[in-house]
Amino acid sequence: MNAPTAPAVRYEPHGYAPDGTPVQRWHLDSGTGTTAAVLTYGGILQHLTVPAADGTRASVVLGLPTAEAYAAARGPYLGALVGRYANRLAHGRFPLDGADHTIPANDRGHALHGGPDGFDRRVWRAAPVPDPHAAAVRLTLLSPDGDMGFPGTLDVAVTYRLGADQTLTLDYEARTDRPTVVNLTHHAYFDLTAGTHGLAGHTLRVPGSHYLPVDAGAIPAGPPAPVEATPFDLREPTPLGPRLDPETVVADPQLAAAGGYDHTWLLDSGPGPDGLRPAAALAALDGSRAMEVWTTEPAVQVYTGNQLDASLTGSDGRPLARHRAVCLETQHLPDSPNHPEYPTTVLRPGQEFRSRTAYRFPHLGAG
Repeated sequence: MNAPTAPAVRYEPHGYAPDGTPVQRWHLDSGTGTTAAVLTYGGILQHLTVPAADGTRASVVLGLPTAEAYAAARGPYLGALVGRYANRLAHGRFPLDGADHTIPANDRGHALHGGPDGFDRRVWRAAPVPDPHAAAVRLTLLSPDGDMGFPGTLDVAVTYRLGADQTLTLDYEARTDRPTVVNLTHHAYFDLTAGTHGLAGHTLRVPGSHYLPVDAGAIPAGPPAPVEATPFDLREPTPLGPRLDPETVVADPQLAAAGGYDHTWLLDSGPGPDGLRPAAALAALDGSRAMEVWTTEPAVQVYTGNQLDASLTGSDGRPLARHRAVCLETQHLPDSPNHPEYPTTVLRPGQEFRSRTAYRFPHLGAG
């Protein structure tokens, strides 16, 4: 194994957005084995290279080779920052302070991930963050009043920080000049087997005793339901292969409608001393890699790549096929502005939205 070096940050040109805006690719090197590549287009995490237990290095997130390829691939949100409102808003509408707001529908009559021109399709500004213990880049975006129908000018920042301890941390911040709603997340697709086994080669644990059942449009359909005695009980490490077997999927109405998991779990644990709570633990069955997700958010959306159809070829030359990888999207609850009983996602002038999610790799001693 190579001797550790100081964390390092550099960037290079990486193509153009559809409107001709230049795109940069920022390279983060922990100096201890893990590296990441982040695009200013969509704030996309293009690569996250993590050594296996035997030292073999490979990216554990699905990616595409160019900025132009991401722009052409509408829909999968591969590795992107998602906003203003992650997940779904029923019928693209929500009330706020007595006024109704409408967001363009882009998913079965509902607004998904901020509408058809969300933060995943914007070019963010980027600047390195001085830190002797991490390689870090801060991305910023100004979303104007009325952007996709959302009220208020929203000033957003997301910092990617890859520590010398080989933990990847995302810090989200937002401020507004008018009352608005905010729900930000990250849409990385994780495959710890680096393309060799897909989700059948993984176990997943989600420490949540309740999940949100959804209707045919993936909108919450009633109160949280217990996971006990259902395919949604992932409170212990669970092999994903049997859970995503076609017979299992067809037998459960919730899984059948989505083609797998595309559901929100409410996390059981409260925040620890560092403000983080466990959200998920993913591991390769062969013991090569393991990852823990920790967050300040109250929930996690588990999406098993049900809509991937092998029409895209990843940076590794392999097709991006169904159930190839899993998204673990830490966030508030879907459609919260239409559910007063849910934790609020309203942000008002003078307040600051802050959120943190950390990805730790225990097989490396990370975190």
